Amino acid sequence: MRLFAAVLPPDEVRRELGAVVDALRALPGADGMRWTGRPGWHFTLAFYGEVDDGLVPELSARLERAAHRTRPFPLAVRGGGQFGRGKALWAGAEGDLATLRLLAERAEAAARKAGVPMGEHRRYKAHLTVARRRESGDVRAFLDALDAFTGRTWTVDELALVRSNLPTSGVPGEQPRYEAVGRWALGGAG
Repeated sequence: MRLFAAVLPPDEVRRELGAVVDALRALPGADGMRWTGRPGWHFTLAFYGEVDDGLVPELSARLERAAHRTRPFPLAVRGGGQFGRGKALWAGAEGDLATLRLLAERAEAAARKAGVPMGEHRRYKAHLTVARRRESGDVRAFLDALDAFTGRTWTVDELALVRSNLPTSGVPGEQPRYEAVGRWALGGAG
């Protein structure tokens, strides 16, 4: 299974961001981008890639412990940025980013301890991808619009293990489908 650990924003937060993304899609150059689907919007904590089915129970048990050891925390979608000189456009976060980073570190450690090969460790950068494109390009107009956005604050109280089902039809613009295969309440044990 192709898996990742994530924080899933509530529906009302997705709706708020969706209104901003709808405005971005009307800007010049937007038709050259592949816009991500609202149902799949998430803050990835740790990307695991293809995980052997035999490792999933141990990974799940370790993620449950990581969730239990992390207290709930406030988060909001705020601003935005880019990766790869405009190849990826994302919305950022504000709130208790220290606890979000801690949860990301725990999600990565859970995978390593469960035997999931993780590759090189990178410093965590909270982001929710809203669009991608193949070529680099100028995304300043999109960033200016995202910069003014601050969504409502919600309490992150859950860690999710998400399965990514990649498109198989070959239809242009088909989106990956995401399915939460595990959810664990954050426990506040600190």
